[in-house]
Amino acid sequence: MSSELLSRREFLKKAGLVLGGSLVAGPLLTKPIFGAIGKLKLEENKEEEVAPDEDLMREHGVLRRIILIYREAMYRVNNKQELNPSPITKAASIIRHFIEDYHEKLEEHFLFPRFEKAGQLIDLVTTLKIQHQTGRTLTNHIMELTASKNLKNHDKGFIAFISQFIRMYEPHAAREDTVLFPALKTIISESEYKEMGEQFEEEEHKRFGKSGFERIVSQVAEIEKELNIYDLSEFTPK
Repeated sequence: MSSELLSRREFLKKAGLVLGGSLVAGPLLTKPIFGAIGKLKLEENKEEEVAPDEDLMREHGVLRRIILIYREAMYRVNNKQELNPSPITKAASIIRHFIEDYHEKLEEHFLFPRFEKAGQLIDLVTTLKIQHQTGRTLTNHIMELTASKNLKNHDKGFIAFISQFIRMYEPHAAREDTVLFPALKTIISESEYKEMGEQFEEEEHKRFGKSGFERIVSQVAEIEKELNIYDLSEFTPK
C-alpha cells in the first residue's frame, strides 16, 4: 500500500475522531449556553433594580434639564424676547413635586440622619438642608411670578430668583453626586443599602406610578420642545 494512501487514511481517521468528539461534546457545550440565554431572558423580564445613590443621581438629571429650561427663560427675558410663562410654570411645578417634595424628602429622611448619626460630612449636610429650604422659597417666588398675567412687569425679580436658583443648585447637586452619595456605602451595611433602594422604588411608585421617573422625563422633554431647546445638537458649538 502506498505511503500516499496511508497518509490519506490516517487523515480521515483523525478527522473522524475530531468529528466524533465534537458530536459527543456538543450537548455538554450547548447546555450552559442555552442556560445562560434563559438566564438573560429571565433578567430581561425582571424589573430593573436601581441602587439608591444611582436613583438620586438620575433624578439630578431631571433637575439639570429644568435648569436648562430656566436658563432659556432668563435669556429670553434679558434679550426682550417673547416668553410664554406657561412652560416655566410647568417646569417649576416639576421642581416642586418631583425634586422638592419627593427627591429632597428622600435625602432628608434616609440620608442626612444617617450621616449625622455617623458623625460624617456634618457641615455639608447642614448646608444641604439649608439650601433645600432656600430652594423651596425660590420656587414659591418663581411660581408666583410665572402665574402673573404680565411677566414683563416682574422681569427683574424673575431674573433674580432664577439666577439664585441656578447658582445654588448647580454646585448643590454636583457636591451631592461627588461627595455625599459616594460616601453612603461607607456608613451603612450592604443589606441596609439594598433595602434603601427598595424603599426609594416603593415611594416613587406610590407617588408617580409604575413608570414614574420615565413620565417625569417625558414631561420635561415636552417643555423643552415648547421652548425649542429639545434638540441636543443645538448645544454643539458650530
